[in-house]
Amino acid sequence: MSETKIRNMEEFAAVSGISRPTVSKYFNDPDSVRASTRQRIEAALAQYDYRPNIFAINQNRKLTKNVGIVVPFMADPFFIEIARTIEQRCIAMGYRPSLFSAHGDPALEVDILDTLRSLKPAGVLLAPIGRSSDRSEIEKFCRDVPTVLFDSNLNGIGEAFIGSDNFSFVSQTVEYMTRTGEPPSFFEMKTPANPNANKRRDAYIKMMERLGLEPHVIKVKGEGWAFEEIGRQGGHKMFEDGQLKTNAILCSNDRLAIGLLSACYERGVKVGRTPDCALRVASNDGHPFSRFTCPSLTTASHDYESVSNQSVETLFELIESGGRFDTRRERFFPARLILRDSA
Repeated sequence: MSETKIRNMEEFAAVSGISRPTVSKYFNDPDSVRASTRQRIEAALAQYDYRPNIFAINQNRKLTKNVGIVVPFMADPFFIEIARTIEQRCIAMGYRPSLFSAHGDPALEVDILDTLRSLKPAGVLLAPIGRSSDRSEIEKFCRDVPTVLFDSNLNGIGEAFIGSDNFSFVSQTVEYMTRTGEPPSFFEMKTPANPNANKRRDAYIKMMERLGLEPHVIKVKGEGWAFEEIGRQGGHKMFEDGQLKTNAILCSNDRLAIGLLSACYERGVKVGRTPDCALRVASNDGHPFSRFTCPSLTTASHDYESVSNQSVETLFELIESGGRFDTRRERFFPARLILRDSA
């Protein structure tokens, strides 16, 4: 692979020794050029690792009305709730949304992006897996196709990011729990799947220090997206090892908290805010099922509607502006604290 950086189709035509019109003809329809020419172009593509801006090519044709929506894990109701709202907005605007799930697999995430390239969508709304994503492949895709990231912010990648303010989640839950009882320990995965988890831990530590309290982080073993089972097993381990220093726990996300509540039930540990309860549990995300846990889960919730609507509006603005903004845009929405029986 050549170290020469190819920025556009003109430069690619020059280094490959093939005329610009022929290169353009190939990218519009590979079968429209002779087989020998096609082989030369494809050899040069491999040598220089160049991929054209498909969106720019489409400017000379009628744009498709396809919009791709990519989430890291479709079995997570949090992502489905956001994707459902995004999908409805796209349909209302006359676009045809297609939903894809990477199932927590970075290689599958790259395959999905390659598939979307071939579909030549008007734009894509992408929630990356996060920590294990192939950043270089996502960056290449964002150069080719108008893309707005949501949920996981890969700094500097994509024309825009829309998401939630992680500090607003944790600051509200920590403040409430310390004001109404003992300060909480923070319960998280030792190897988080999503970069939001790191931001929430940092916010917990800062908030505790701001209140003059000593932070206490409990890290539980487990990788991947089976958060409930990781939370359940981690909860049992926490009790067995005597890691809990107070009678309050703040979980990094609601799915971990659901697993922890299961462990508490299995061990006969009563969770709630009444005098006969041994433990208070709160969390973050506003998981669609959090109000149905037993007891119902206190949580700082995403503003699903605002995040979804702003993501779609930003993508359509990006499409109308030719696929590029002058500067990368970021928008963060604060969380809303929902008080329930668990804390």
